[in-house]
Amino acid sequence: MAVEEVVGNLVTELGKIGLWVQALGLIIIFWIIFQIVNLIVNRKKRKTLYGIREDLKRIEGKIDKL
Repeated sequence: MAVEEVVGNLVTELGKIGLWVQALGLIIIFWIIFQIVNLIVNRKKRKTLYGIREDLKRIEGKIDKL
């Protein structure tokens, strides 16, 4: 009976560790998804800023001609 109790406790502890590893995996997956969304949003913002930069260069060129 002592062996069964030790094995049962061991299985229970391994199950607890498994739940923590699973929770950590979910956190990492959500973090990766969040980073991908941030990358996409920042790329759109960067593209808009580059367009504004080009517009400013054209405007400055026209002002310099005056």
